[in-house]
Amino acid sequence: METVILERRGGELRITLNRPDAMNAWNKQLGAELLAAVREAEDDAVRAVVITGAGRAFSSGADLKAGFDPTPAGHPDVETVLHDVYHPIITGLRELPKPVLAAVNGPAVGIGCSLALAADLIVAKESAYFLLAFVNIGLVPDGGSSLLVPERVGLARAAEMAMLGERIGAKQALEWGLVNRVVADDGFDAAVDELAAKLAGGPTTAYAGIKRQLNAWLFARMAEQLDLEASIQQQSAASGDFQEGVLAFLEKRPAAFEGR
Repeated sequence: METVILERRGGELRITLNRPDAMNAWNKQLGAELLAAVREAEDDAVRAVVITGAGRAFSSGADLKAGFDPTPAGHPDVETVLHDVYHPIITGLRELPKPVLAAVNGPAVGIGCSLALAADLIVAKESAYFLLAFVNIGLVPDGGSSLLVPERVGLARAAEMAMLGERIGAKQALEWGLVNRVVADDGFDAAVDELAAKLAGGPTTAYAGIKRQLNAWLFARMAEQLDLEASIQQQSAASGDFQEGVLAFLEKRPAAFEGR
């Protein structure tokens, strides 16, 4: 693998997104390799999983510079990649019968934010932030964030994150219940190592049972919601607002949305 680093530390599998020059933005290769990493986590020898990012970001979301494959109608085909790559990653982490810790070392944006929220526990650097940036380019939340965010913070705050597309700093994320812990930047690595070791040495069967309980109560309709996300996202990707949003992002200027 090139865009994902896998490291075994006893019973821990550490997965590091490894496109630091692009702030760990998702392209085809990263998506495919991250999916392979999630499947490797199913190994019985793995008792806990940590997901983090190389460099200064956790993940800046989809790599817009890489573009999208077209549909037969010529629109960006986001629905296929959601179904084939993103959804198996998110559901794989939620259904994995072992604890998953997201070590958010920097910005967690778009699908990067969704990835962090799919974990069971989230530890964030004090300087990190979370951002549902989809609306800023004329899209809707995907990767499960339309379900994962409101389950953590409630309707009002989920609507604020999804509709305003503003950064939520780590301290605010902790106050909202979006994350579990916030650690000063200089103590972050040690705190992650300590918690990961505790999870890897814990009662694996109990952890699996806890996840089954929480998933059954909170995420029983997750597959249905993911399908809805993908369908609405495909509609959004065919809009003029999305074309304008991407162009504005690439040109580093404010978008001029026309509601079409």
